[in-house]
Amino acid sequence: MAKIKVTKVKSAINRTQNQKRVLEALGLRKIGHTVEHQDTPNILGMINKVKHLVSVEETK
Repeated sequence: MAKIKVTKVKSAINRTQNQKRVLEALGLRKIGHTVEHQDTPNILGMINKVKHLVSVEETK
């Protein structure tokens, strides 16, 4: 499985509680914070929910 880097680029203020929980579950706190995750269907679904708040890039 490949790894992906997820970076928070926008604030979670005025977002739904569900989107805030997804960001918390991904491990993203402050703007500019980056985390690495495995490229699994669960993680990709979570990223799809907050795709307007994060940027994603593949790593090897």
